[in-house]
Amino acid sequence: MPISPDQGSTGGGDTVTFTGTGLANATAVLFGAKSATITANTPTSVSAVLPSGAGVVDATVRTPGGTSNPVPFYYVQPPVIIEVSQSSGPVAGGATITLTGRGLDTTESVTFGATDVAPTVVSDSELTVVSPAHAAGSVSLVVTAQGGTATAADPFAFVAPPTATGFSPLTGLPAGGTLVGITGTNLATTTGVTFGGVPATFAVLSATRVAAIAPVHALGAVTVALTTTGGSATAPGTFLYLIG
Repeated sequence: MPISPDQGSTGGGDTVTFTGTGLANATAVLFGAKSATITANTPTSVSAVLPSGAGVVDATVRTPGGTSNPVPFYYVQPPVIIEVSQSSGPVAGGATITLTGRGLDTTESVTFGATDVAPTVVSDSELTVVSPAHAAGSVSLVVTAQGGTATAADPFAFVAPPTATGFSPLTGLPAGGTLVGITGTNLATTTGVTFGGVPATFAVLSATRVAAIAPVHALGAVTVALTTTGGSATAPGTFLYLIG
């Protein structure tokens, strides 16, 4: 006698359906020694609300004609999210996010706000998901598995693309070391700054300002660019490496 699904949360509450023959007028559905509440019954099926439980139990249906053969039912622990690889991504979507925790192997969906996304389950302790397109702002990140749901401790932020409106000073020495202030918008999640493609040490001061130390570079003019979790931007004009 098939049962669907054949696993569910230790906390109960899921609807489980048995199919077979001779199931009319079912008087009880048992998961181990615990009774389930019957919600629908026909001669070929019985649906019931799963009681709480743990481990593997025998599930049976009782009718006036007798008790069905037992079928195994597996209680699954609720999922737990311990860590999220990044807490923000672009409004265009496309960021690959890794979630680690436990009880993740039966994950059915990951929800960003109201948008469901199908995950790639790696193991009981890890899954990956690609963020969807979404309006700018913060949303809850929720994992739904056969054992229940789990919400990440911190919301996930969808970040609009940055703009770089300018920088100062405009020149520096080839030996590097010049402190340069970069202005723009949506800079709070900056992950990198480059001068002519060379990475620079930087610090985020606010959503509109980043400070960077010009790296060592050959003489000449270079572009100043930055990358955030929302995208990349290049400042207008060039930074000139010259001999002082």
